[in-house]
Amino acid sequence: MSVTLASTVTNSNNTTTSRLPSPAPIDHDDEMTAHRPPTSSLPCGLRPQKSISITLTGPSIFTVSATLLLSIHCLGSRLTECLVLVAPLVVLLRNDYENFLNLGPGGTPSTVYGYLQISWWRLWALRDPFTAPVVLSSSQIGGVLQKQGLPYRSGPRPIVAGIAPQRQLDQHGSRHSYLTLRRAMVKLGTRIPLRFGTERSCVEKHGLALFAKYALRTNCQGEIVHVHDSDLSMHMCLHPDDIKVVLSKGWGQRHPLARNGWVLRMPVSPNFVMIYAPRHEQELQIVYRIIEAAIWYTSEERVSLS
Repeated sequence: MSVTLASTVTNSNNTTTSRLPSPAPIDHDDEMTAHRPPTSSLPCGLRPQKSISITLTGPSIFTVSATLLLSIHCLGSRLTECLVLVAPLVVLLRNDYENFLNLGPGGTPSTVYGYLQISWWRLWALRDPFTAPVVLSSSQIGGVLQKQGLPYRSGPRPIVAGIAPQRQLDQHGSRHSYLTLRRAMVKLGTRIPLRFGTERSCVEKHGLALFAKYALRTNCQGEIVHVHDSDLSMHMCLHPDDIKVVLSKGWGQRHPLARNGWVLRMPVSPNFVMIYAPRHEQELQIVYRIIEAAIWYTSEERVSLS
């Protein structure tokens, strides 16, 4: 294993890295639940996404009909037409807002203002998060995953929803693997404290993140990867070649705003990807290799998490 320290500090957002506080401790309450068997219910902090469903019984059909007749008689046909058009829109907006709240806490506040922000950014979201970008960076370094022969992830891709937060709605993975990954991140920061550290995510504002203290490329203050304690997935920045491998082998997908904005500056880097939660020990070892590729891209340092 070799470790190389670069002399300059720059990143994709033209921000400088900062000194990191002491490593964040692992919650011992989580340790006690590490070996509990997985359940089919959603993790803490997530609630099911709701679909729009309207059931009309006999009384409700009578009520709707009577309301329309009274509205036409009292308000006129034009105003009634407007009300009929607006009513479904109100139902759609309410359902969409509730689904936003059901994703739990993330980088955007769970408020009406946060929902309006996400609604604006949704206009600029990627239409296809599973297609590799053509060119994302002028970096001279190459990716590392292609040479490693990354295996295919078994089974279908999980269902993913949201922008900020972006969450994995099923296949949430092993709690034990999540805690093992946290320990590996903290251990790296303890083993090489002059180069790495752990603290709350700068991007997500929740969850543990691994930082490089001398980052060459980063999404926020040297952040390499952060893990979500709700759905157990994670976000990180990767080399464009490694993004192509991850997408083709089914281990993740691009963030909806991971694009070069021609009109607006996107809030995340164009090489920002979600990696799905590891479901067992074998997948955790693959995720380790992907995070090591993210470390290489961020700081050009080769380290091992396992």
